[in-house]
Amino acid sequence: MDPSTLQTASFFAFLAFAAGFSAFAFLLYVLRLKSLCDCETCASYVSSLWRKDFDNLCDWYAHLLKRSPTGTINVHVIGNVITANEKNVEHLLKGRFENYPKGKSFSAILGDLLGGGIFNVDGDSWWFQRKMASLELGSVSVRAHAFEIVALEIEDRLIPLLSSVAGRVPGDGVLDMQDVFRRFSFDTICKFSFGVDPGCLDLSQPISEFATAFDTASRLCAERGMAPMPLVWKIKRAFNLGSERRLRGAIKMVNSLADEVINQKRKMGNHRASVQNDLLARFMSSVDDDRQLRDIVVSFLLAGRDTVASALTSFFWLLSLHPEVKSSIRKESDRVIGSTIGVATFDQLRKMQYLHAAVYECMRLYPPVQFDSKYAQDDDILPDGTFIQKGTRVTYHPYAMGRMEQLWGPDCLQFRPERWLNDDGVFSPESLYKYPVFQGGARVCLGKEMAIMEIKSVASALIQRFDFGIAVDGWTPRFAPGLTATIKGGLPAVIERRCC
Repeated sequence: MDPSTLQTASFFAFLAFAAGFSAFAFLLYVLRLKSLCDCETCASYVSSLWRKDFDNLCDWYAHLLKRSPTGTINVHVIGNVITANEKNVEHLLKGRFENYPKGKSFSAILGDLLGGGIFNVDGDSWWFQRKMASLELGSVSVRAHAFEIVALEIEDRLIPLLSSVAGRVPGDGVLDMQDVFRRFSFDTICKFSFGVDPGCLDLSQPISEFATAFDTASRLCAERGMAPMPLVWKIKRAFNLGSERRLRGAIKMVNSLADEVINQKRKMGNHRASVQNDLLARFMSSVDDDRQLRDIVVSFLLAGRDTVASALTSFFWLLSLHPEVKSSIRKESDRVIGSTIGVATFDQLRKMQYLHAAVYECMRLYPPVQFDSKYAQDDDILPDGTFIQKGTRVTYHPYAMGRMEQLWGPDCLQFRPERWLNDDGVFSPESLYKYPVFQGGARVCLGKEMAIMEIKSVASALIQRFDFGIAVDGWTPRFAPGLTATIKGGLPAVIERRCC
């Protein structure tokens, strides 16, 4: 048998083995779920697989968690404890923080893309990067630089793009706003992280190779995390087959372009890097290893692009359903900004308390990261009495928590920004453990304030100028599996110039 025939035969033999093994494992999962899960409502999942009672997996988890007396379920068959209990979340992120690292399983899924970056490591490496990033992201000059990047991208690209579509026949200006927001946030995070402009928001130009490769790599890494049997993707990786082959090619492209940017900055010299405000240039003063630099900055790309785009997509969908909220934002914006032409200043954005509340309320219902998992290093007992065995995956679920009546009251499913305002109309935050959208404790998001600033900047600028509606009657979001909340098929929006 010649080598090519042997290779083909081996490939199909592997596919047959993987398919059979996965089917067998799934059958065991369905048959054992009722007996192995200590939550009586888990049995309903078997039938819902066929009835499709839930549009999204996270809605099913929210359903189960609502019906659990403790707000916690234990799905033994996949070794996962899932909780929407505020005290448990505080325990994970603060009280027993050292006992709940990301763990090796998580690091393996993202390791090829993020390497030793801050979002993929634990222990001393994480503490070092955390301290370094905290110093840089807390710098006034860095925050001012980030705001300038966002404002220019809105004014020079985002507004002209939407104006060109809204100028067509009324009702004919349709865009996928999720795609627009992903392009926008990729441009801004690349400028901020690398000092490089990929120009993704120019729809007349082909999207950059870097953006395409980065999208492919992050999507395929997310698919690893959703695989029912991790052994399958690991075997495919070992033999360089299928999705793992595509992932390897995409990561090679990301590495090549990242290395090129790093080399160019090295050639500029430290005296030039010291006066630049992008993260890469600033990190160079503390990190000499190019591989470590690449890992750190690519991690910030992943976090900064997808989360902001996800929040903006959900926000504008909710506004299309709630014209009264849009009207209140416009009134506040008109009062604060007046007839000023251009993007709101940083001080003006700080005065927009209702807009701030609306953004938080959006992320309560549709958090960009719908759930997050840690792995127990040692046996433990959660505050609600749930026993955690060493090695167990423990997941807290912000998406479900936003739908818990015991946390948010009987109107928890309603989009009501007023719940975040005190009697004086000033934004009043909740506990980070009741609202873990930005995590909490030692892992609280360092880019939180900059992300909120970017979302508010975009929202204020677009709501002032345009009206948005959904192009498909009765449309509801269905989320694709991934590291962040991404809507399948995008957000088809009708865009028209503001009429009132």
